[in-house]
Amino acid sequence: MMDQLGIKALRAGSSGNEKDSNHANYDEAEANPYGDLPDALTLKSGQKVKLAEQWWNQRRPEIVEDFEREVVGRIPPNVPTVTWAVKSTTDSKAGVFPIVEKRLVGHVDNSAYPSINVDVEMTLVTPRNAKGPVPVMIMFSSAAIRQFIANHAEFKKMMGSDPPSTEQLIAGGWGYALLNTSSIQADNGSGLTKGIIGLTNKGQARKPEDWGALRAWGWGASRGLDYLQTDKSVDAKRVGIEGVSRYGKAALVTMAFDTRFAAVLVGSSGEGGVKPHRRNFGEEVENLTGSGGYHWMAGNFLKYGAAQASFGSKNASNLPVDSNELIALCAPRLTFISYGVPEMGDARWLDHQGSFMATVAAGAVFRLLGAKDLGVNEDYHNAKMPPVNTGLLDGQLAWRQHDAGHTDAPNWKYFIPWADKFFNYHSTPWELPADQPVFRTDANSLVAHSQLLAKAKQPGIDVYFEGDSITRRWGAVDYPDLLANWKQNFFGWNAADFGWGGDRTQNILWRLESGELEGVNPKVVILLAGTNNVGYLSTPGGAYARADDVTRGLQAILHVIQKKAPAATIIVMGIFSRNDNMAFIPLIDRINRRLSEFADGQKIRYLNINDKLAGGDGRLLDGMMNSKDKLHPTVKAYQVWADALKPILTKLLGPPAAVDHAPPPTGDPAAGH
Repeated sequence: MMDQLGIKALRAGSSGNEKDSNHANYDEAEANPYGDLPDALTLKSGQKVKLAEQWWNQRRPEIVEDFEREVVGRIPPNVPTVTWAVKSTTDSKAGVFPIVEKRLVGHVDNSAYPSINVDVEMTLVTPRNAKGPVPVMIMFSSAAIRQFIANHAEFKKMMGSDPPSTEQLIAGGWGYALLNTSSIQADNGSGLTKGIIGLTNKGQARKPEDWGALRAWGWGASRGLDYLQTDKSVDAKRVGIEGVSRYGKAALVTMAFDTRFAAVLVGSSGEGGVKPHRRNFGEEVENLTGSGGYHWMAGNFLKYGAAQASFGSKNASNLPVDSNELIALCAPRLTFISYGVPEMGDARWLDHQGSFMATVAAGAVFRLLGAKDLGVNEDYHNAKMPPVNTGLLDGQLAWRQHDAGHTDAPNWKYFIPWADKFFNYHSTPWELPADQPVFRTDANSLVAHSQLLAKAKQPGIDVYFEGDSITRRWGAVDYPDLLANWKQNFFGWNAADFGWGGDRTQNILWRLESGELEGVNPKVVILLAGTNNVGYLSTPGGAYARADDVTRGLQAILHVIQKKAPAATIIVMGIFSRNDNMAFIPLIDRINRRLSEFADGQKIRYLNINDKLAGGDGRLLDGMMNSKDKLHPTVKAYQVWADALKPILTKLLGPPAAVDHAPPPTGDPAAGH
């Protein structure tokens, strides 16, 4: 390729290792030597684009042409057709969620050059409970990378504490399609005479304008979308594309060129993705024109790393386009830019600040086309990234930097509801048995889980409270009057609150099995749960079947607690009376009778205080529950609960000490907002 282009020498790329003498620049004062980003809304003639028609008919084609010719390459006109076949259809599970899994192979017609065979591998997974077609995310993947991550604990740690993205999608009523990139095009330079690029070139070397691996992977995703448009389980107008790192670059390229894709999640993409070529910060153009990344790009891209050539030398300032325009090609469709933090492994090399600047600069095109951008008022030169974990998610163009590593895993819990909002998509709710561990899909609950995991790792917890909002509010910083009562009653016993509002038994089971009790070793566990199942779970078979289902859920929680804290005495509370719906009272009574049977008077103790909260008919006594919802206790009711617990705690632990060693209380992560 260098010979074809007349290049005698390339500049060496800088090192990503900051200890090396040739390490990349990380000084903001030296980060912008190549001038301004090109204006996506100025035609080559110099005329300003002011109308959407000008964008679609004039400016967008100009930008596409420059990217195809100079950066990512052209898909050749003779690219063969793909014929899809369903190799197998299997009923399976993603975590606890029933799914339908289809293994697909797209055979590329190789009759013109039989010595190269290309079979595109894709697996489509959809929720089995869906009542109609569902949105689907195509996810760039390869078996080798999945295996590598699974075998390296440091990479798994980078991903944070959330459930896998695939399970989150299914839980949210979406489907996903794993697209094996290695079945399309190898991720190395030696593979350029093989795969789809080699097939179209009949085994010969590329020409300067030919496509690189990023464009080839994008072509494969487009062919996957061709199939999805024929599958009745898929909402073909709500198909997205996702990738991280090199696949983040490919996801952005795919979205930019194929306007059928409705959404993209671009994870930690760096140079060749969201990072501006014109920023001398971290990874540079020269790192992609070198041996490690040249195969991703068009051959012509090598010109911009040339030190000596028949045309002299070129650098990033000579590129006719930049990353802000690649993002702009996605407008007005849903475009979510995701990064992590260097401290957790999302290296400074990726240029988070520069990527944010490019995203801000792309916003003008989104606004022109009637979409919302990031909502940042500053010029991109002066725009500073928002704090970590502060998302800009109000528009079709979105940004969020999470606090984990080189992954987009912590941003799925934000991406899915963000896309649901703009898609106006409402999924079929899952109804799973009360003894089935299930995570909450809302972002706030998953953030709270990560905070409770951190609390569980702190020493000094002797009394462990578990439950839903009735438990949570007592020891939470966002309910100061209730917290004061908590401290008044339990200070010196090293008590910690692990309740979370809205949880059903399924959700508590998931939290306990996902680390919130791991290694805590409390002496006493106090459990109050089940009222949310009573109020919302619809179980065939009537009230008795519902009561039995809830009881099985509570019994499963007890078993998990016994397994993870075998030395603890468990105090299982009877579900409190509630008067928001008096029809619940017989159901609560039946569950409580069953709970009492689990107690052995030693390791499991049953405590029911409803006779002090309500009359014999279940009607609450004055001042016991919140007057608005008739469900959550007042300070008066919490004191009743404390008075019932304290004799038991004194017997088990002795009187409270003068100091308390439990970790500080937490609260609702969203309370500050």
